[in-house]
Amino acid sequence: MARVLMKGNEAFGEGAIRAGCRYFFGYPITPQSELPHFLAKRLPEIGGVYLQAESEVSAINMVYGAAAAGARVMTSSSSPGISLMQEGISYIVGAQLPCVIINVMRGGPGLGNIAPAQGDYFQATKGGGHGDYKLIVLAPASVQEIITHMQLAFDLADKYRNPVMVVGDGILGQMMEPVDLEGTGGEMAEPSKPWATTGMRGRKERNIVNSLCIVPEENEKNNLQLAAKYGEIQRSEQRWEEYGLDDAEWVLVAFGTVARVAKGVVDKARKEGIAAGLIRPITLWPFPEKAFNKVIDQVKGFLTVEMSLGQMVEDVRLCVQGRQPVRFLGRPGGMVPSVREVYEELKKMAGVKTCG
Repeated sequence: MARVLMKGNEAFGEGAIRAGCRYFFGYPITPQSELPHFLAKRLPEIGGVYLQAESEVSAINMVYGAAAAGARVMTSSSSPGISLMQEGISYIVGAQLPCVIINVMRGGPGLGNIAPAQGDYFQATKGGGHGDYKLIVLAPASVQEIITHMQLAFDLADKYRNPVMVVGDGILGQMMEPVDLEGTGGEMAEPSKPWATTGMRGRKERNIVNSLCIVPEENEKNNLQLAAKYGEIQRSEQRWEEYGLDDAEWVLVAFGTVARVAKGVVDKARKEGIAAGLIRPITLWPFPEKAFNKVIDQVKGFLTVEMSLGQMVEDVRLCVQGRQPVRFLGRPGGMVPSVREVYEELKKMAGVKTCG
């Protein structure tokens, strides 16, 4: 298939279909409403199921049911809608069910606005609901990457029987870019799910899906089993992009849309003699600490740039552990850092005098 022009929100939907998703339950909210609108048309065309729930609370519990039956299933929302899903997400994690959740982030807190933001980082990576749990969190930075990340998201969800959240922002969801759909999914065999609630089918014991664990000793055992799984994910699934990192002395850290801004800063700095580079986390959890360990001895400092008041910067500091300075530049509430202001901050960190 030739390259096609596609909006980010549509790419989330098309990527999910190509990854084998045939069930979607959700509720419209700006700036991701084009995603359910797209799937409302596409899923019935291929024999799938699209159902607009009466709320985000209902949607995530419908996801719970479909996932328990072994379906590749997805929901999507934006920041306050994801907040409403938190109880259901925690239940799904506790029941060890695979699913994919899309969050096209907007400005907050509260209802905030519909502008792009990254203020949901803590919610996504730290277990936004109750209990000790983790989501695998992916952060694409282009419409093409959305397509490929959707396949990865469903594969990781099934591999670890754990929800995967894919986070973007209002810019990424609304922007249009050419994408190459060649080799991205298509017809594929569904992974085996012997634990699914699909009836007895010759089994001696029925499958039971549940997250309720009344006895404290049993609940502790369950939590420790989950923790062991999270440890394996941390060891095996860290992903990141390096840009200009080989000889970098000053390293920017950014994800999603802001990483595109940061690449412009790196290019500008290089032209003016500042050895800058970029670490772009692709997995926000597990956070790519291996990327920092590779360069920690060669660099002089890190600059974390976010569309928030500072959330990912805490993970950067945990990785660096005081071995190098870590500075932060953030724009909250739906504001996007510009190349100019990030570059000026980089020059200050590098000790370069600023004109004016």
